[in-house]
Amino acid sequence: MVQHGRLLARGVARHLLGHGIVTLEEFVPARGLRVDLIGLTPTGEIWVVECKSCRADFMGDGKWQGYLEWCDRFFWAVDADFPVDLLPDDSGLILSDPYDAEIIRMAPDTPLAPARRRKLTQMFARHAAQRLHLLRDPDARGAF
Repeated sequence: MVQHGRLLARGVARHLLGHGIVTLEEFVPARGLRVDLIGLTPTGEIWVVECKSCRADFMGDGKWQGYLEWCDRFFWAVDADFPVDLLPDDSGLILSDPYDAEIIRMAPDTPLAPARRRKLTQMFARHAAQRLHLLRDPDARGAF
């Protein structure tokens, strides 16, 4: 994720945390896929947020539809200058800046199968624990 996208993700993560939704950046749900931001809601829903910095960034992304089967709700996060008419109407929309965000359009609820939800929740927990461990002990990097 380029710097502008990281700043958008930070604003989204701050906003979602205010709603009790914890997030991870650059999460890999399956081989060949890496979502910009994945969120776990207090009720166990999985949200995926793709951060797009400009028109070219959106047009060059051919993988986003593969993310739909890995979440209950899918959102785009863009800044105020982004041409939002490019974005599909059947997805969520979040306006973001580096410090905060606002959900403009809620994504439709497309519930995951229970087995996939369980697998993703476990992956989320393990990934978060690994990141925390590496913050405490950077020399353990080779263990993961």
